[in-house]
Amino acid sequence: MKNFHYSIKTDIHFGKGAIENLPNEIKKYGKKVLLVYGGGSIRKIGLYDKVLDLLNENNIKCIEISGVEPNPRIDTVRRGVRFVKSDKIDVILPIGGGSTIDCAKAISAGSFYDGDPWDLIVDSSKIKKVLPIISVLTLAATGSEMDAGAVISNLETREKLGFGHPDLRPKASILDPEYTYTVPKNQTAAGTADIMSHILEVYFSKNEGAYLQDRMCEALLKTCIHYGPIAYRDGENYEARANLMWASSLAINGLLSNGKSGAWSVHPIEHELSAYYDITHGVGLAILTPNWMEYVLDNTTIEKFVQYGINVWDIDKSLDKEKIAKESIEKTREFFKSLEIPSCLKEININDKHFEDMAEHCVRKGIIDGYKLLDKDSIIQIFKSSL
Repeated sequence: MKNFHYSIKTDIHFGKGAIENLPNEIKKYGKKVLLVYGGGSIRKIGLYDKVLDLLNENNIKCIEISGVEPNPRIDTVRRGVRFVKSDKIDVILPIGGGSTIDCAKAISAGSFYDGDPWDLIVDSSKIKKVLPIISVLTLAATGSEMDAGAVISNLETREKLGFGHPDLRPKASILDPEYTYTVPKNQTAAGTADIMSHILEVYFSKNEGAYLQDRMCEALLKTCIHYGPIAYRDGENYEARANLMWASSLAINGLLSNGKSGAWSVHPIEHELSAYYDITHGVGLAILTPNWMEYVLDNTTIEKFVQYGINVWDIDKSLDKEKIAKESIEKTREFFKSLEIPSCLKEININDKHFEDMAEHCVRKGIIDGYKLLDKDSIIQIFKSSL
């Protein structure tokens, strides 16, 4: 296990009625907020009115920016930064899923930058000062409510890039599972796949001796496997929604990755799909993950897949190692299918037209040094096997 420094600076208010803590958290940092949200879902569930009532009762002024896209775009970030600078905002208040919170992080970073906010997405080292973020989560998926990173898309350049800064971790996050009751079945499925992918990116690593982290990964994966289908079938099952919501945060807040190292593999490949085709991130991950697993499975990686098959999928440990490994991959594929997530790229109208360009862009800064090295040809092969 490698050395690490771990400091979580996000206050979590979890459970029914947690929204009542919002005004006090905001007032720690100021009295004027930029409310950031996507479509009309927060109005339909009454959350929008509840938040405005709380803000008004506490004399907190509110400026709004709506219409954040599922893959948040730099144009929306630019619009938000203009609001912040013209209205002298103290706090960014995103209400929604990971896309909304990611957009808020980019706005926060751009608030003290004189140039184009896209500069900060390309080079996070230019981020020197940010506005505090208080988030209210309505979709369990990305874990952005408790991490320091975000992903923003630029349609003009066909880029979807991740960026981050320690100060972009939300100061506080409100996690009430009841606000996820109305999340559609397809988004619940994609969110579950996204959470699992975050865990798998850390679980499949080259590091030795991180026994505890691996066991925590397995517990969270089993949580998603158990509760994902329940939430998919019964959207108002509080227990299922609560467990998925907390799994979303724990999957990517550093708890699992501390003591480990290495690049993620499937996420940068999927980002190319989203950049070119604007697809749902979790769907792309669910399609690519089993095919990536098949590509990296060999004599040097088989032990990890055996461990995965036995500890996560409860496969009979007396079976041949190769059989266990292959069955673990098939069970992963079948689980995503059981949530009615498309199982191949053709199902979402993607062909091989841009594979070459996407793979080349994916390794523009060097090959992916993840669980196994992935060069341009490797990525093209994974794309092709996902057709």
